[in-house]
Amino acid sequence: MAPDRSPEELLRATLAAVAPGTELRDGLERILRGRTGALIVLGHDRTVEDVCTGGFVLDVEFSATRLRELAKMDGAIVTDTALTRLLRAAVQLVPDSSIETSESGTRHRTAERVAKQTGFPVISVSQSMRIVALYVGGLRYVLEGSDAILAKANQALATLERYKARLDEVTGTLSALEIEDLVTVRDVSIVVQRLEMVRRISTEIAHYVVELGTDGRLLSLQLDELIGGVSPDRELVIRDYIDAARSERTVWELLDDVAQIPSTELVDLALVARVLGFSTGGEALDAAVSPKGYRLLNKVPRLPPTIMERLVDHFGDLQKLLAANLDDLMTVEGVGEQRARAVREGLSRLAESSILERYV
Repeated sequence: MAPDRSPEELLRATLAAVAPGTELRDGLERILRGRTGALIVLGHDRTVEDVCTGGFVLDVEFSATRLRELAKMDGAIVTDTALTRLLRAAVQLVPDSSIETSESGTRHRTAERVAKQTGFPVISVSQSMRIVALYVGGLRYVLEGSDAILAKANQALATLERYKARLDEVTGTLSALEIEDLVTVRDVSIVVQRLEMVRRISTEIAHYVVELGTDGRLLSLQLDELIGGVSPDRELVIRDYIDAARSERTVWELLDDVAQIPSTELVDLALVARVLGFSTGGEALDAAVSPKGYRLLNKVPRLPPTIMERLVDHFGDLQKLLAANLDDLMTVEGVGEQRARAVREGLSRLAESSILERYV
């Protein structure tokens, strides 16, 4: 639980540490069943030592039963960063009282201040309300039971299935339009919009998977099956059209810009197009654009990324690639007759299948 991570990364790591199936989660559930409270600091350094008074030094192996027994005593428990040792117990935590806190209860106020002051996660188990709250930097997160998390995760998974089906439709349409050289800014923006929607929902489900621990294995398999290939497509679509957008920003900067669009505004195709660097005035959404061919070349089996780059650099756009014969392809460095034939046949099959899917 290194405090040098960002609050979001540290929260994710903390959720993984307290997920069902872990020793720490077992200990927390024992504390809840025993109807006692607890204050647990997940890490130890000089700063933690400075806010600790009283209690006693243990330095014994971490276990759920020991955590439960130590929680019966007044005072906080301090573990090592790796959560393998119980270092101190029954200590009083005295953080800087000038640190702002929005909590009202003494235990929760102390937990929030210690988390902010030390940078280590702090767990507060409420005896009266029977809840477990995580404090990570300035973040507060209340743990829920697996049943409640699974219900939300399954709802999100159903939403992801619908969005993924729609994404498959629009990417299939884009492929056909690319082959016919009929792509517009609107078509590109729709695909980027749908890719981003799928990414956001899958990120939310991935968060549930972490929080569920061993209870989330089936959910993880379903997620992997649904979003396979989505991440490369996000990059490849941008790479295909970044020059057409006349953008000075890199692919990753553009992806980050799209990720920053508020969810309520992501439905605005003109905004998506503007973020990508396209002009959006007048009938600009219907302006024609041409891809370089990265996304379709990526679908050709066993084509190394270096060869794909050379093909794009040599031909410049997808239409020239589609029109190239074997001799043309073999002029590219690293493309022999066998590979040229594989590229030619691969693109031909993609062109045929894309057109058939669009019009049949």
